Amino acid sequence: MSATGLHLKSFTFNPFSENTYVLYDHTKECVVIDPGCADRQEQQELQGFIEAQGLKVVRLLNTHCHIDHVLGNQFVATTYGVPLEIHEADLSVLRAVPTYSAAYGFPQYQEVLPQKFLKEGENVAFGETELEVLFTPGHAPGHVVFYHPASKHLVGGDVLFHRSIGRTDLPGGDYATLLQSIRTKLFTLPDDVTVHPGHGPSTTIGEEKASNPFLG
Repeated sequence: MSATGLHLKSFTFNPFSENTYVLYDHTKECVVIDPGCADRQEQQELQGFIEAQGLKVVRLLNTHCHIDHVLGNQFVATTYGVPLEIHEADLSVLRAVPTYSAAYGFPQYQEVLPQKFLKEGENVAFGETELEVLFTPGHAPGHVVFYHPASKHLVGGDVLFHRSIGRTDLPGGDYATLLQSIRTKLFTLPDDVTVHPGHGPSTTIGEEKASNPFLG
């Protein structure tokens, strides 16, 4: 990924095996996407990588706000002094997390509310990098993905997985909307774009067009 100046590091955190991403370029500015770190050990793993690379965290982004993607928001926001950024349509999803966090085994969850809202068409800039924000509802009402055209890498949250798609049986989910998001926002990207999902291994747009059983 360094050929285009973008570096991507992934971590798998919490009992949901959620993928957390750190993206950075040669300026050493970085963004943290979907910090799922649920305990001190996972927090230290994330912090240790950031320190070892000499990175400066400048933005905290959520693709969407289900509990497994937001457990580390408070840690990142307070440790690095950065505001949370989400799509406004997912604010209700974020605000619901404290109502069920203890039942899911996370009584220690501390809420952080956004100070900025992401919008499709408004790029996310850090260092010398710009990520395109694509609005992809269906799994969650305010789901977004982040696309870097130069390197053809996409951080996709819980929209499209290797031979699967995001679940739509949670509040605010809608199956038809999710399929429309995939077909109109993701499958219009080049086949060689690598998708880095919120769970499981990475895949490509071309592979999912050819073999995803939900999108035949």
